[in-house]
Amino acid sequence: MNELSRPLDALNKARDKRVIVELKNGRQYVGKLHAFDIHINVVLHEAEERVDGEVKRKLGVTFIRGDTIIMISAE
Repeated sequence: MNELSRPLDALNKARDKRVIVELKNGRQYVGKLHAFDIHINVVLHEAEERVDGEVKRKLGVTFIRGDTIIMISAE
């Protein structure tokens, strides 16, 4: 069985790395993945909100509810 056999394994491997989090409402957040739980609620450090690829605002530490997320990707 490979090391990324479950979704949470992929998130665990991305911990402390920069990720892009895309939400159902089309918003995009970029930051360092600090923590997550089984509901895919995530905490980002040094987070920024991006609109059309441009930084809209800097947020710092940010909590995002898992039920709003459609994608998490390594930057």
